Amino acid sequence: MTDQLKKLLLGEQGLVVIFIVAFALVSLLVPNFLTDRNMLGLLQSVVTVGIVACTMMFCLAARDFDLSVGSIVAFAGMVAVMASNYTASIPLGLIAAIACGAVVGWVNGVVIAKFRINALITTLATMQIVRGFALISSDGRAVGINSPDFYQLALSKLLGIPTPVWVLAVLFAIFGFVLNSTVFGKNTLAIGGNPEASRLAGVNVDRTRIWIFTLQGVVCGIAGILLASRITSGQPNAAVGLELSVISACVLGGVSLAGGRATMSGVIVGVLIMGIAENAMNLLNIPAFYQYIVRGVILLLAVLLDNLRSSALGRR
Repeated sequence: MTDQLKKLLLGEQGLVVIFIVAFALVSLLVPNFLTDRNMLGLLQSVVTVGIVACTMMFCLAARDFDLSVGSIVAFAGMVAVMASNYTASIPLGLIAAIACGAVVGWVNGVVIAKFRINALITTLATMQIVRGFALISSDGRAVGINSPDFYQLALSKLLGIPTPVWVLAVLFAIFGFVLNSTVFGKNTLAIGGNPEASRLAGVNVDRTRIWIFTLQGVVCGIAGILLASRITSGQPNAAVGLELSVISACVLGGVSLAGGRATMSGVIVGVLIMGIAENAMNLLNIPAFYQYIVRGVILLLAVLLDNLRSSALGRR
């Protein structure tokens, strides 16, 4: 196989080919996959992963990780429900949830950027801390939603498509624009490529990293609100393992674990591939225990693909 062919197959065109092949195989082999109901269900099922992947892409592109996203999503959902119930105002509940997500993200960013603590260790710690807050605030139990209007955040539709899917599409468009057409996006990729060279070139590396993690917290707040609405309660144990699914989707989509490389189109394809795999397993009634094995295999394959891409592009 020539180097040019390798680059083609491992680039964005290769991702599209993988997606088309996966979609075709699942369509042929899995009963009821192509039904309208299942297609809408598939889109709804990738909303949480897709929303969080929008900013996880920036974390990975800047050579960082965020393992706390699942806990932030669960905590934000709890805050949204509890604040809405307490104040009898859904807008206040939504603002409180997004604000809490932003604060946790900001803390992650400050600790990582200013105190020079490894992102893996920092977010592993906040993953435990924030999950603990979610459990303590609810006494370890699910919190029911008082207002039926809260359900409409997930149940309402526009042009026949669920509102959360529209939210996901808007966030894809916004963060795709930010990555490709703003100084912030270019600085993120530059930091991932070479942090020290970026600092010498005048990029405020610390501030950029803090903003990346703050934005990560904001989108986790949004994801938590929509998830709580969809499952009709605030669940302190929601979104367990979300961080692995999000990282897998990003890496499948061509975001480099070594930093400096990311595309929104690739992330979208990665999210859809993960969604198809989950959907197919559910339609085939594969037990949940076996699904963990499949997810682990997908993560390993994603890392292998990242290594192959780096080699094809001449990077170590």
